[in-house]
Amino acid sequence: MIAAIADYRLRRQRLTAAGLGQPEDVVAWFGAVQAQEYEPAKWALALRMRDGVVAADIERAVDDGRILRTHVMRPTWHFVTASDIGWLLQLTAPGVQRRMAPYNRQLELDPGTLTRALRVIERALRDRRFLTRAELGEQLQRAALPGASVRLAHVAMHAELERVVCSGPRRGKQFTYALLGERAPRALALSRDEALATLATRFFTSHGPATSRDFAWWSGLAAADAKRSLDIIKARRLEADGRTYWMTGAPPRAKAQASLVHLLPIYDEYLVAYRDRVAVPHGPPAIAPGPRFVTFENSVVIAGQVAGTWRRVPGARGVHVTVTAHRKLTARERRAISAALERYQTFTGTPVDFSVA
Repeated sequence: MIAAIADYRLRRQRLTAAGLGQPEDVVAWFGAVQAQEYEPAKWALALRMRDGVVAADIERAVDDGRILRTHVMRPTWHFVTASDIGWLLQLTAPGVQRRMAPYNRQLELDPGTLTRALRVIERALRDRRFLTRAELGEQLQRAALPGASVRLAHVAMHAELERVVCSGPRRGKQFTYALLGERAPRALALSRDEALATLATRFFTSHGPATSRDFAWWSGLAAADAKRSLDIIKARRLEADGRTYWMTGAPPRAKAQASLVHLLPIYDEYLVAYRDRVAVPHGPPAIAPGPRFVTFENSVVIAGQVAGTWRRVPGARGVHVTVTAHRKLTARERRAISAALERYQTFTGTPVDFSVA
């Protein structure tokens, strides 16, 4: 049964199921997609979309505001949709704020200072004026408020969690901030129980089978809220190897010719979303049996299991990818890696070759 869990997850994570049409469809399917590493996170979305998607397709969704990048659930960046950002923040931001409070105190960011900073930021971004973090910092410093380095980063995160700002369109390679109310004017509002049910349904539909502990980790919610969510949505129970897994909804139909190999980016939802890592260990067999091991690298997944890592090195003639395998690869697996890299080449628009270490 443990072996079957990986197959279930591949389908529900849309890695072996038919791809979705738009970036916002992928984000809505998951509820939120971890995105602190922006370029790899774009590839994570493309892997769940139709063949032929290119990086510019994701960029357009970001610039149009169909998907937004903000701090939500845990103290890290996530992609969320414009319709979901309001209720998600209302549900999860208080927990993130509690986690950040000790760091804010260490940085001498008291409530009064943060409140004054929010007023300055609101004025600076009003009427769809999009500013980079450095430009916001200049506005804050003119008002004799913290506007540099780590303190500025914490002020900006506070503004996101308070539902004042979110991501604006990119300016070249730079990120900008926008007023959330102007960027997502039709964001949905849900009651707490509706929000718990919606988030749990999204998670156990897109990530299941998963444990209650997985959901609490992924969402940042308290364990009691995670268990209450399961009661509300009446998820289906699955017992395997002494653990209780849950899922809801029907899994999407598998592709007729699903890929054997998936080149997952760092922090991909297939790996980072789970606290219990028995079904899909994250490292070489010599050290991977421990459920707490996790690799912060791009992962080569073969038949649902981590079989190595991959690293891209840009060069004058394109990108060279080095695959470091945890075991000897078969000829079929090498061909599947080559096919997966063809899709990556289409996505980046840059010639790609590879070698196996």
